[in-house]
Amino acid sequence: MSRSFNRLLIGIATTPFIVALGTASPAIAQSAPDSTPAAAQGSESAGGDIVVTAQKREQRLQDVPISMEVVSGQKVADFSAADFKAVQNYVPNMFVQQTNGNDTIYIRGFGSPPQNFSFDQAVSVYMDGVYAGKMRQALNPFFDVARVEVMRGPQGALYGKNTPAGAISVVSAGPTQTFEGAVTGTYNFDLKGYDLTGYVSGPITDTLSLRVATRIQDQDGYIKNLATGHEDPENKLQLFRISALWQPSDNFDLSAKLEMSNYERVGGLGVSSPVNTAQQPKLTRYAVNTPLGQEGYTNRSILGSVTANLKVGTHTLTSITGYSWFDGQVTNYFDQQAPSGAIVENSVYNKYPENFKQFSQEVRLLSPTGGTLEYVVGAYYDTSRYHVDPYLGYDFPISAYFPSGLYSMNQTYFSQQARTLSAFAQATVRPTAGLRLIGSLRYTNTHKQGDFYGPVLLAGGVYKPSTSASGSISEGLADPSITVQYDVSHNLMVYAVYGRGSKSGGFVSNTVGTKDATFIYKPERSRNWEAGFKSTLWDGRATFNVSVYDTKFTNLQTSGYDPNALTYITKNAAAASSKGVEGSLRIAPSKYFDITASAAYQDIKYDDYPGAACLAIQPTSVCDTTVTDKTKPNSFLNNNLAGYRPPYTSKFTGNVSVHGRVDVSDYKLDGTAVIGGRSGYYDSDDQSPTYGYQKGFAKLDLRIQFAPQDDRWHIALIGKNLTNELTTGSAFRLPFPITNTTRAIMFIDPPRNIAVEAGVKF
Repeated sequence: MSRSFNRLLIGIATTPFIVALGTASPAIAQSAPDSTPAAAQGSESAGGDIVVTAQKREQRLQDVPISMEVVSGQKVADFSAADFKAVQNYVPNMFVQQTNGNDTIYIRGFGSPPQNFSFDQAVSVYMDGVYAGKMRQALNPFFDVARVEVMRGPQGALYGKNTPAGAISVVSAGPTQTFEGAVTGTYNFDLKGYDLTGYVSGPITDTLSLRVATRIQDQDGYIKNLATGHEDPENKLQLFRISALWQPSDNFDLSAKLEMSNYERVGGLGVSSPVNTAQQPKLTRYAVNTPLGQEGYTNRSILGSVTANLKVGTHTLTSITGYSWFDGQVTNYFDQQAPSGAIVENSVYNKYPENFKQFSQEVRLLSPTGGTLEYVVGAYYDTSRYHVDPYLGYDFPISAYFPSGLYSMNQTYFSQQARTLSAFAQATVRPTAGLRLIGSLRYTNTHKQGDFYGPVLLAGGVYKPSTSASGSISEGLADPSITVQYDVSHNLMVYAVYGRGSKSGGFVSNTVGTKDATFIYKPERSRNWEAGFKSTLWDGRATFNVSVYDTKFTNLQTSGYDPNALTYITKNAAAASSKGVEGSLRIAPSKYFDITASAAYQDIKYDDYPGAACLAIQPTSVCDTTVTDKTKPNSFLNNNLAGYRPPYTSKFTGNVSVHGRVDVSDYKLDGTAVIGGRSGYYDSDDQSPTYGYQKGFAKLDLRIQFAPQDDRWHIALIGKNLTNELTTGSAFRLPFPITNTTRAIMFIDPPRNIAVEAGVKF
C-alpha cells in the first residue's frame, strides 16, 4: 500500500483520549507539579473555578492579581498545537515572530529579537518550574500538557530571571492514582502526514505512580520548492516523556520528569516578494542546496526535573532541580526565484550550529495560608554554557560592485559561560477582611564570560576581515513589586500593582565585525503600573476581567538587520513604553454552550532611540543614509526613533471562542469555533510600508467531534486557518550586491489545512 494510505489508516485507527470540548474557555488547570503533589491534580475546583499556580500556590484564577491567560491542555490537544506559534491567536497581546533562525515571543510588544542568537528571552518560559531562557530548550513544549499559564508584564519576584515582559509557565500532565491511557491520531490532508500521540498512566505500587507519553509527527510542508519538488518545510518530530511520582507519606512527595525530543525540518520558510508593493506572499519558492548541505533545521534536546515537597510543621519546603541540553543547527538558503523568475544564483547562505546545557536549582519555603501573614522565601542558582559557530557563505554574481564576482566561505566562533544567583521573597498581609497587601523582592547576581572570533576563511576569497572580542559581565539587579488587592465582594476583586523586571546584559554573538567596543550590551529594565478587576457573575456562569497597564523599558535590547551596512546591529535602545487595556469575558449558561472572548489594545512607542538605523517609513529629509555630515539634521548619524512604534506590534489583538454540544441518545456532538486576529503591524526591522507591513487579519479554527457519552472513543474533523489568510511572521530586504535584483524575503505562516482525528482511551 502507498505511504499516504498507510498514514491514513494510522490516522483513522488511533487517537485521543481527551474528550468533549467541554469548554472553549482558556483553561482546565491542575496544580503545578513544582509546588504540590501530582496526586492533588484535578481539572477544576469543586465550584468549577479555574485553578492556577502563578504565585507558587494553588489559587482560583479569579483571585490572582495578574493579567493572565490560561490555555488548557484540552484546547492544546483539540487543535494539535505543537509550539507557541500555534496558540498565539488564543492569547491577546502575545505574538510569536517566526524566522529561519530563532523564534521570539513578544508580550505587550516587548521581546528579544531573534537576530542575536545569544540573547536571553525577555519573555521567559518555564517547563514544569525549570527556567528555559533559550527558545531551543522548549521547541515543542505543547505535548501531554495540563495547562499553559501566560502572565503579562514583569514577573521579577517569583519567576525572577529575565522576565521584564512576562513569563509563560507550561505544566505537563502528571502521573495519576488510577490506571488510564489514551492514543490519539491525526491525519492532515493538506500537510499530507500524521500526528500520533499517546500516554499510559497509573500506580506501580501504593506509593509510586508513573506516566509515559509520546508524540510522533511526520508531515509535509505547504510551500512548493520548484528546485527539489518537495513541499517545504517537511517536519519530523519524536517526543518522549516519562514522569514519576513517589509519595511515601503525607509529609513528603517527590516527582521526576525526563523529556527527550528529536526534531528535523527539511526545507525553509522564506519566499520572494517585490519590495515596491504591498506584501505578496506566495506558496512557491526555488532553493537549491549548496555547500552547507540540506536546508532546514535539526534539534535534539533533553529536559529533566526533580521536584520534592517536604512538610515542615505547617510549612512546605520545595526543591526543584533542573537540567536541560540541546544541540541543533539551522541551515538557510534564500529563494532564488527560478525557474519562473530571472534570477538563478546562490547569493548568501548560512548555517548556525548551536550547543547549550544548563543546570539549575531552586529552593523555596511556603508558609501556611489563611492567616494574617503568608509568605514565600527562596533562592535560585543556575549555570550554563552556550556555543554558536555560524558558517557564512557568499556567492555574489559579477557586478559593478564585484567585477569578478565573489565566492567566500567563512565561519565565526562564539562561546559563553554564565552563572546566576538570586534570592527572593514575597509576603502577603491581611490587615482587614478582604484586603491583601503583597510585597515582593528578588535580587539577582549574574556573571557571564564571552568570547568571539571570526570570520575564519574556509574557502574562496576574503569578504570581510577577521575581528575578535572578549569580555565579562558581573551585575546585580533588584526587582521589587507591590500589590494592593481587595475583595469588594465574594464575586468581585480589584487590584493595583507596581512592579519591576530585568534582563541581564550579554554579548553580540554572530555579527561579523564585532569588536570589544561593540561586544557587550547592557541589562534592560522594565517597570509596570497595572490595575484591574476580576468578577464572577450569574451564579458563577460568567466571568469578566479587565486590566489596564503602563509599562516602560529602559536600555531595551534590540537587534536588527541593516541592509545598508549588510550586517546585523545589536545595541540598547534608550527607552520604550507601552500602555494598554486587556479584557476577557466568559459566559457558560450550561454544559451545552459557552462562549469566551478576550481582547487587548496597546499604544507602544520608542521614547528615545538615538543612533538607530533609518527606517523605510522615514523620509530622507528626516534620515538619509547617504548623509555622513553629522552637522546635517537628516544625517543617519543623528537618527532618533523617538515616537515610532517598534516592529511586530499590533494595536488590537483578540479572539472569540464558541462551543456548543448536542446530545443524541447515547452519543454527543461537540463543536468549537475559534477566531483570532490582530490589526496590521510592521514585520520588517526597517518598517517598510510596502514589503514590511502585514495587514490586519482574522483566522478561523474549527473542530467538530462525535463521541459516546462516556468518551471511550471519538472522531473529529479539524480545520485550521479556514479563512486561508496568507500571513508573514517576518520579512527583510535582500539588497544589492547580495542579489542583482533587490527583493524581499518573507517567512510564511501555514495556510488553510484540514485534518481528521480519531481516538480511544482506556
